Amino acid sequence: MQLLYIITSSPVDIIDGIQQVLIDSSKRTLWTSHILRKEMYWNDKANANETKFDKILIANRGEIACRVIKTCRRLGIKTVAVHSDVDSLAVHARMADEAVCIGPAPTSKSYLQMDKILQVIKDTGAQAVHPGYGFLSENTVFAARLHELGVEFIGPNSQSIRAMGDKIESKRIANKAGVNMIPGYDGVVEDVEHCVKLAKEIGYPVMIKASAGGGGKGMRIARDEEEARQAFRLCTEEAKSSFGDDRMLIEKFVEDPRHIEIQHILTGLRKAMGEQATALAKAVGYDSAGTVEFLVDSKRNFYFLEMNTRLQVEHPITECTTGIDIVHQMIRIAKGHKLLYSQSDVPVDGWSFECRVYAEVRCDSGVEEGSEISIYYDPMICKLVSYGPDRQSAVDTMVTALDSYVIKGVTHNIPLLRDIMTEERFLKGNISTNYLPEVFPAGFKGKQLSETEMEELVALACAVHNTETNRSAAFLSENRLPVYKDPSINWNMNVEVGGNTYPATVSKVDDAYVVQVGKNIYTIAGKVCFVSPLMDLKVNDQRRLLQFVERDFGCHYKLRLFGTVFAVRVLDDFAAAMQKLMPEKKEVDLSSVILAPMPGMLKSVDVEVGQQVAEGQEVCILEAMKMQNSLQASKVSKVKKVNFKAGDTVNEGDVLVELE
Repeated sequence: MQLLYIITSSPVDIIDGIQQVLIDSSKRTLWTSHILRKEMYWNDKANANETKFDKILIANRGEIACRVIKTCRRLGIKTVAVHSDVDSLAVHARMADEAVCIGPAPTSKSYLQMDKILQVIKDTGAQAVHPGYGFLSENTVFAARLHELGVEFIGPNSQSIRAMGDKIESKRIANKAGVNMIPGYDGVVEDVEHCVKLAKEIGYPVMIKASAGGGGKGMRIARDEEEARQAFRLCTEEAKSSFGDDRMLIEKFVEDPRHIEIQHILTGLRKAMGEQATALAKAVGYDSAGTVEFLVDSKRNFYFLEMNTRLQVEHPITECTTGIDIVHQMIRIAKGHKLLYSQSDVPVDGWSFECRVYAEVRCDSGVEEGSEISIYYDPMICKLVSYGPDRQSAVDTMVTALDSYVIKGVTHNIPLLRDIMTEERFLKGNISTNYLPEVFPAGFKGKQLSETEMEELVALACAVHNTETNRSAAFLSENRLPVYKDPSINWNMNVEVGGNTYPATVSKVDDAYVVQVGKNIYTIAGKVCFVSPLMDLKVNDQRRLLQFVERDFGCHYKLRLFGTVFAVRVLDDFAAAMQKLMPEKKEVDLSSVILAPMPGMLKSVDVEVGQQVAEGQEVCILEAMKMQNSLQASKVSKVKKVNFKAGDTVNEGDVLVELE
């Protein structure tokens, strides 16, 4: 997906030859690669005495609300936050100058409640509204009602939103503007039978997606009729839940397409895409910030996907490489000021990556210690953005940043993100939308350690265990001190990790641990400390960021290395001998239960006690973070017990259905 940012105050601001934005760096006045404090790098243009809003309401939550508030603070503009009852202590609610509760947790009763938000605008005297992305950001009714109140909508005009916010209508306009299109049906899919009929005519595989969708919600690939029926049903439900609009469209699925930023592609391709994006923006009279998305296939043919008529989730990448505060420019344009940039004023400097954590670095976050990751909203914890003068340095910075992340209390995707950043195909740029199933065909199982990396983990575990044991021993009486009292003596240890046992010999020389694992010796330098969960160590002079996650039952540890948490057990020779005499723990037969893979709400339960189910049959649908998850039986069996009903909220690991 090629992401091309366009920022305009009127259609006449769009200059033909938009590729100049991306290749001419000779007129850059402030180079982001030379700035150590990235929050100070803004290379904005504005007249010194131009007028500005006094107060802006942010009709959103989480990291994007915090992001908008930060720019408003920098500009001296007061802010109003709206929040649901469960978000009353959220970061964005406390960052704003004022905060008002607008309803209970479900988005349909809070963040999508136009009447309540409009009342807050009246009560607080806000002069403008920034909608962020999602929620009401592309809602023409909301924009129109703001206009009736004399309140500015910080985004494009309602005509552009209406034209481009509807994927079906936007495809028609783009086609008339001469933009390359993906083959498909130019209209709304009426029902599941219509969907199957169209899929056959277009030819599998097809992409079924919500007309008003975005962010991957309400979108699925179907490769046969069965998948088409299921995809249509699940996408419809997701679209209705997330966007309040369950209209579907269908088009040919482009095999092995590329999703990359436009500034990092070949000049000729970039020029052609820029020209088509410019033509489309002019065709709809676009103003404010927006993004034209293209899909590029393996033969470098490109096709129009959609235009996002609002601030893009990936906007920090554009900001890092151009030095322009896009939110600031949106606010200026909404106030009626002209854009003061020509395209040659906006060159790209360096490379940038963005990792969406669902949880020199920029971190756009809306959570802190103690924050709740609710099942009612998007699960993104924050956006982590790295920057560097070239691609590899931006990658290296991102890897270090991901290794330095400490998130406890929730399961997150940092292990996967970290593994991707160092994976061979990714580093070579050999990527497509099939990247994950091809690189991780059995699903991501965590970092797969090499033999040397495994021995490093064993050595680090020995250092952690000895340090922690001696620290604990200091609280015991003299006659109860364990043998670890003298760290200069060699001690034999047995480290169990990944189903294998690794014998090791541990000693301490000066302030360093020396650990022999097999025939190799590893010297660990640095402070092994449990006051902070993150330890910055060196293993044979190679930097390693090790996280102490938890300790259980004395010798059981969870350590995070290379982004992945590893469960290790460190035993001395006597404990290892006794361990062999222990009976093995009986494994739970997971094929006989349907477990909740994550917290969420049961949308439906489709079986009852005594019913015979087939392998692969849908048992229930779990809605979590606005996504519909179909849970299926893994074998032919009979339903023994149903523990929850539709509408119930469940936690991760709850047994939903038991099978005989």
